[in-house]
Amino acid sequence: MLVSTEGIVLHFIKYGESSVITTIYTRSFGRQSYLVNAARSKKSKNKVAFLQPMYLVDLVAYQKQNSTIHRIKEIKSSTVYQNIPFDIARSSQSIFIAELLYKVINEQESNPEMFEFIKNAFLYFDLMEKASANFLLYFIFRLTEYLGFLPNIEKVGFQCWFDLKTGSLVPFEPSHPMFANKDITACLLDLSRLKINEIENFKLARSQRNDLLTVLLDYYQLHFDNLGEIKSLRVLREVFSP
Repeated sequence: MLVSTEGIVLHFIKYGESSVITTIYTRSFGRQSYLVNAARSKKSKNKVAFLQPMYLVDLVAYQKQNSTIHRIKEIKSSTVYQNIPFDIARSSQSIFIAELLYKVINEQESNPEMFEFIKNAFLYFDLMEKASANFLLYFIFRLTEYLGFLPNIEKVGFQCWFDLKTGSLVPFEPSHPMFANKDITACLLDLSRLKINEIENFKLARSQRNDLLTVLLDYYQLHFDNLGEIKSLRVLREVFSP
């Protein structure tokens, strides 16, 4: 069956002498793998150039039921980013998020709400005046809502701690190690109220940002046993180190 859909590129690997297999999160079919023939040949007009992490594409593909890999007939960029490809602060966050999405999105079914969230967040990110590292925190936190484990960030007293196991704030320090201290819990509370147009004004010390990112990734780890190491994290920390 020949189908058309929008997509967000998550990953690709070389296949054969000139082809690639790419993983794309599509609006119509969820996560899908596609073979792109001759994507690296001179005649292909360098299709690999728009198969980079988090690029937005329009594609026409031969979709076969119960098949794990489909074949792309046509693919092109739907939106050409103005800043993400040329700004290491933006591109490093994009690579990290693409790796995270590649590991946590497994459903091969349509989820238009999550697709729109990811697409619109990156369109905004591309045009932000400054590539704040806060975008990454905002995106990871908001994504939990679409993945089904949004933390319950409701204050329960004068002092509170974020308990990763319960996904909620608690009035006493948990007896297990999977919790955020009071300082990072306060940062998480502020993050939960943040709107996308307020990202650049969200003030965090570098240590707070690193700790908050660690807490969020630990929280994801509790929900995805196969999350493992995110290899692009080291590069990301180097880019945003002083």
